[in-house]
Amino acid sequence: MTLKVIAYARNGHTDKFGIPRQSREESPIVTRIVFEPEYRVAEALRGIEGYSHLWLIWGFSEVPEGDWSPTVRPPRLGGNKRMGVFATRSPFRPNPLGLSSVKLVGIENGELIVSGADVLDGTPIYDIKPYLSFSDSHEDAKNGFAEDSKGYRLEVIGDRDSVPESVWRDLEYILSQDPRPGYQDDPDREYKMDYAGWTVTFTVKVPNVFVKKIEKTVK
Repeated sequence: MTLKVIAYARNGHTDKFGIPRQSREESPIVTRIVFEPEYRVAEALRGIEGYSHLWLIWGFSEVPEGDWSPTVRPPRLGGNKRMGVFATRSPFRPNPLGLSSVKLVGIENGELIVSGADVLDGTPIYDIKPYLSFSDSHEDAKNGFAEDSKGYRLEVIGDRDSVPESVWRDLEYILSQDPRPGYQDDPDREYKMDYAGWTVTFTVKVPNVFVKKIEKTVK
């Protein structure tokens, strides 16, 4: 079976560090799904405007090729505890495929505009399917070891006037999710993250994220 890239995701996540670990309804981050010429056909989207949410099936394009491991070390567990790869959403899988539930914001010039995607800019999209609330949502579902991260949020403190309002909105959401690996908890350590042409320097002292500096990314 050969997978065909039907589109690419375009957003401000030019750095893997800082990409939300999961797609979430409340995320303000907007991603454009830009179709490849072969699939840039209006008829292929007929009826899609009737859905509020979609499933994206995509590839972890930055994962190096190699042998897979039956266990991985989830960052949220501190990077020291191993769990079965099929009990995680780790990118290091036999087939490096990702699955994200996103909100359909609109359709513009044959491109889908969605929010909530947890993907890197340039991520290949292999398929798009409608999300069905009556079959895809389960109120009594258990969240395993991921339950502890449910509702986790930090307060972001910094100069919001140093960047455009839309950029600060996205940065505030990203940083509030605490992008650090679970095993890093030094409150004096400075972290850097690139997003939408800006480089952010910050520290974390739970329950706060302190933005130290925001400047244009130097290429």
